[in-house]
Amino acid sequence: MSTTDSPAARLQALFEGHRLTPTQRRIAHSMVRRAADVPFLSSVELAELAGVSQPSVTRFAVALGFDGYPALRRHLREVAPAEPVAVADTASYNEYQQAVEAEIENLRHLAEVLADPAPVERAGRLLAASRPLPVLGLRAAAAQAHGFAYFAAKVHPDVRLLNEGGTMLHDRIDAAVTAGAGTLLCFALPRHPREVVEALAYAKEAGLTVVTVADSAFAPVAKVSDLLLPAAVGTGLAFDTACAPMLLGRVLLEAMCDGLPGAQARLEEFDARAAAKGLFVE
Repeated sequence: MSTTDSPAARLQALFEGHRLTPTQRRIAHSMVRRAADVPFLSSVELAELAGVSQPSVTRFAVALGFDGYPALRRHLREVAPAEPVAVADTASYNEYQQAVEAEIENLRHLAEVLADPAPVERAGRLLAASRPLPVLGLRAAAAQAHGFAYFAAKVHPDVRLLNEGGTMLHDRIDAAVTAGAGTLLCFALPRHPREVVEALAYAKEAGLTVVTVADSAFAPVAKVSDLLLPAAVGTGLAFDTACAPMLLGRVLLEAMCDGLPGAQARLEEFDARAAAKGLFVE
């Protein structure tokens, strides 16, 4: 089965073109993450999975054009595998183990998405061609943006980290555009700051192509992104975990390096300078 024929891809296609509320986007996101199991869940079970009420699931099905949830489930069973994919029994795991298992599942889903490398390869070309390359990430996503910018600066000639909001943010976007930037990379994680959505809208108006790594294809930043690459976060602990977005950022770095002819030479130059300065302890 190809990625475009996978249950997750078919669900994504089902949701496209529908104006969903935040609660409905949450249901859609939960369904994509458990695409193989969803056709076999009751509306109550799906509500528990998404953390919403059962009537919300019914309204969600109607919003997609079905008479109710039973009709939606029948449709899903027609396009899904004949039986659900077996999953490990984690009922006896403690909360820390369950959080790790959830992150492992997020990484598995990311691997399935990356079976079609075209979106990441396109993003890599856009990032490589942008001079300078602004990288935006505020609040929870600031660490992701900082990590990407740190490594990207070793191969890209001009990376500009935008990890602080406020009145200067639009000025820094303007400065990047004036200097010749063509693309802005954004890391957007929940809870999504209103300022990030506004900044991306401003960047698009300024003529930048916006590439966004977000927790879901239904995140609020989707409407102001030209290319959105989803990577789910874990929600089992008091604070979200973001292993999949971090890994996707590293994958983007690899794709960007493929679009930079001098990337390997720049890395070798850095290693030579680091050795000469005794920068690292062996």
